[in-house]
Amino acid sequence: MTAGAANWSFTQDDFTSITESLGRFLRETKSLCALLVDRSGQLVTTVGEARGLDTTAFATLTAADYSANDQLAKLVGENDFSSLFHQGEKESIYVADIARRLLLVIIFDSRTTVGLVRLRMKDEIEELTLLVDRVFSRGRNSAASGGHLLEGADDEIDKLFNW
Repeated sequence: MTAGAANWSFTQDDFTSITESLGRFLRETKSLCALLVDRSGQLVTTVGEARGLDTTAFATLTAADYSANDQLAKLVGENDFSSLFHQGEKESIYVADIARRLLLVIIFDSRTTVGLVRLRMKDEIEELTLLVDRVFSRGRNSAASGGHLLEGADDEIDKLFNW
């Protein structure tokens, strides 16, 4: 199941946990910015300094880039590539898969190294995977139980107009 097709939403507690985790990662690695993007290209959240970056367009292009690289992996006999690294003259990006549902994009400059980002990325992926699995599990459980946001709304509306 892909992120775009799932029935899921973040609670305030989920969002706070994710934001705190990403903020801690940025501080530990001295990276500039972290973006969490779903596989369809929708921006979930941004933490850190995006400095004039069009984060919506960036999220869409990142998802397309990752999808293209999935196809390249298949061509060379791999199921997928779990991460991507793009090195620039001033800034670089590191993209990692989170639970086959989301992408974590880290933007960093010369204040840190790709080695430190990669080293810290394993723990960050594990933490975010637990958080994201909890969100998606909750979405599946509410869909399976038939719980809908507007369930019972018809009865309440009828009560309002039947004095």
